[in-house]
Amino acid sequence: MNSYHFTKSKDIEQYLLELEAIKINFENIKPVPEIEEKIRRDSQLKSAVYSAKIEGIDTTDNSKLEIQNLLMAYHQIYQSENNKPLSIEIIKDMHFKAMQNLSNMAGKYRQEAWAIFDKSGNVIHLAPTFIKVPELIQEFVNYINSLTDHPVTISAIAQYIFEKIHPFADGNGRAGRLISAYILKQSNYHLRGMIHFEQYTDNHRQAYYYALEPSSDMTEFIEYFLKSLVNSAKDILKQLQNPTVMRPSLPFRRQEILNIITDHPNCTFDFLQRRFPSINSKTLHYDIKKLIDLSLITKVGATRGVLYKIS
Repeated sequence: MNSYHFTKSKDIEQYLLELEAIKINFENIKPVPEIEEKIRRDSQLKSAVYSAKIEGIDTTDNSKLEIQNLLMAYHQIYQSENNKPLSIEIIKDMHFKAMQNLSNMAGKYRQEAWAIFDKSGNVIHLAPTFIKVPELIQEFVNYINSLTDHPVTISAIAQYIFEKIHPFADGNGRAGRLISAYILKQSNYHLRGMIHFEQYTDNHRQAYYYALEPSSDMTEFIEYFLKSLVNSAKDILKQLQNPTVMRPSLPFRRQEILNIITDHPNCTFDFLQRRFPSINSKTLHYDIKKLIDLSLITKVGATRGVLYKIS
């Protein structure tokens, strides 16, 4: 593993600074829990869908086994309280979850030679012989756990080297991206499970494949990986900062109340009740309380002088 190296380029330094700033902004945002959970579910589904799509899998049907397997794997990574360092057992379990019921080699090392060919049929990368795979994966785990670089850089390094070892007959790309996600989670750079760098990768496949081309210099891939995280993180941050996106799906009457308060700031309960003459006052108070609980509106004052405005 010592043959692998990278240069801490200006791009890498800039992306790391951007990620730190985004992480600070992200931690200062206190979104409505229901909205955060919705974004988290959407992001993890995107991770699963686009990780499968990168491999050329038809993703038009989200019920496909490949997607459901990956969704379960990502969900376990981001929801687990496990703080153990990366291990052989964890890697095999990730691969098993991604490939279960798809391959009889799920969670098992390949037992054959493997190579990458160019369009002319020439070998451009010959993976290590399968006999050496157990030894190389142990070396890989030890190496990744010994690194003292920035955790996000380590996440990129892990994916790059794992792809070169190619320990499994199929599903290495999916497993490699799960390993990256695992390291991001362990180091708290996963944005509470909302990061989904896989979509950027699918949208920039040529650059991804180019950055993965066989070389002991990992600089270009690390730059590419960090850029994918910055773009994804900025997208999530915009969603959390956008009041329109932040609003949960509301029952019709509560949405109407919210619209009225938006159009008439500092309105009174009597004003709202005149807009809903057929609704019992207790029911209307309950609707208003629910909007306050969701931090969508704020109550100003007390007793009969209470006013309502958008939060």
